[in-house]
Amino acid sequence: MVVKEHSVSDDNGMEDFGYKESLDRSIGKFASFAAGVSYISILTGTFQLFYFGFGTAGPAYLWSWPLVFVGQLAVALCFMELAAKYPVAGSVYNWSKALGSRIVGWSSGWLMLTASIVTLSAVVLALQLNLPRLWSGFQLIGDGSGQYDYATNAVVLGTIMIVFTTAVNALGVRLMSMINSAGVFIELIAAVLIAIILAANWTRGPQVFFSTHGYGAGESGGYLGAFLVASLASGYVMYGFDTASSLGEETVEPRRTAPKAILRAVLASFVIGGAILVFAVMAAPDLDDPQIGSSSGGLQYIVEQVMWGPLGTIFLCCIVVAVTVCSLAVHTAAIRLTFAMARDNALPFGEKLARVHPKTQTPVVPAVLIGVLAALILVINIGQPKIFTVLTSIAIIMIYLAYLMVTGPMLKKRLQGQWPPKDLQAGGYFSMGRWGLIVNIVAVVWGIGMALNLAWPREAVYGTPWYNTWGAFVYIGAILGAGLLWYWAKGRKSIGTLASHAAAVTKADSDV
Repeated sequence: MVVKEHSVSDDNGMEDFGYKESLDRSIGKFASFAAGVSYISILTGTFQLFYFGFGTAGPAYLWSWPLVFVGQLAVALCFMELAAKYPVAGSVYNWSKALGSRIVGWSSGWLMLTASIVTLSAVVLALQLNLPRLWSGFQLIGDGSGQYDYATNAVVLGTIMIVFTTAVNALGVRLMSMINSAGVFIELIAAVLIAIILAANWTRGPQVFFSTHGYGAGESGGYLGAFLVASLASGYVMYGFDTASSLGEETVEPRRTAPKAILRAVLASFVIGGAILVFAVMAAPDLDDPQIGSSSGGLQYIVEQVMWGPLGTIFLCCIVVAVTVCSLAVHTAAIRLTFAMARDNALPFGEKLARVHPKTQTPVVPAVLIGVLAALILVINIGQPKIFTVLTSIAIIMIYLAYLMVTGPMLKKRLQGQWPPKDLQAGGYFSMGRWGLIVNIVAVVWGIGMALNLAWPREAVYGTPWYNTWGAFVYIGAILGAGLLWYWAKGRKSIGTLASHAAAVTKADSDV
């Protein structure tokens, strides 16, 4: 009888893929939760995108926040079952591979990987929205009045942040999780205090959310059209919760820890982030102030108006901390996905990309490569900020599509009676039970609907010319097409677990 040897407990999901332990399993419960929260990043996403939602549809755009939450919660619940069964690196890639087929798994992994690299570039740009507000000295390029001062300085600050996240990730998961956990703790405390202070300074009641305030009037589609566009601001925030499972190979008791971390990350982000958004609108001195709907104002502008000087400055510092740990989490997730695909020889130079440093027990080459690529993508922002905006928007769509490549095959398995696995309930792991089918259907319908809404060709979002307006189809088609070209030409012939990462196999002396 041939059996597989494992260095630790079989209760880690790796036996289903035939992988051996090679990463540092040291992440605890809070660090796992922090990984999901920092990727979603309450303070980064809400402060970076509030101006877009408010400027497009006014206060009532906030109804998109609970709408997005319900849809993403359905996806998260599906992911929780998968995390309870397969808490392995590159979660979405391995899940879609296990539920669907090799081509589905590879396609989801490729979309998720390219999207993650672009997302890292987009997140670090948020530093430009906050650091020069704290101190003019952070405007390293010009004084901010030049044509390219703002964009160029954003690239410089972003590149410095990418160098930092690259170094931390290269030095090992223990340092990463320590910094990430400390940053998330600060972010959560700050977010709660911001919500409380805003609530204590409200100047209008909740009726403000039950009026269109004239938004959408005279436009195609009326207020509904404006609301659908504004909902992108919420859809761009509430994702990335699968990071907790992508770090599963480095988490203690991952089949029990990762599902709980996913749920807690989604709930915390919804409740705290929603409170900040609601009370900010209720506390804003003047909702007709054009700065609220401007990228130079937004939520930061409201906070600065409501809070007295030193306190507002402290909270802006906390936002910078949030951007830092968000950047770190996105970089970390991209590294684990690269490692997971390379371990299957599903990327060019797979052996080198999957190599784990013997001392730090982390994939160093992917950390550096992703950092370099993200910094190069940043350069586009200098002369073509609109194209960069299109690319970052498309990155979110690709992530939603990658999620669909998990929930879709999962629904098929469920309808065929092949999901959930019996060992989930038997082992006391998370399972949705009889609610699974309904939740899974909601997750798939939601994913399709949101992907279409995000991709819909709108000049207000993607601008002109036509290849930007239709950018979701043009650029995603090009990215997926380029990847599939490599897959069909070479990848499909060589994909398979590298010998250096395959679990050891030995002959047992007796039958089992």
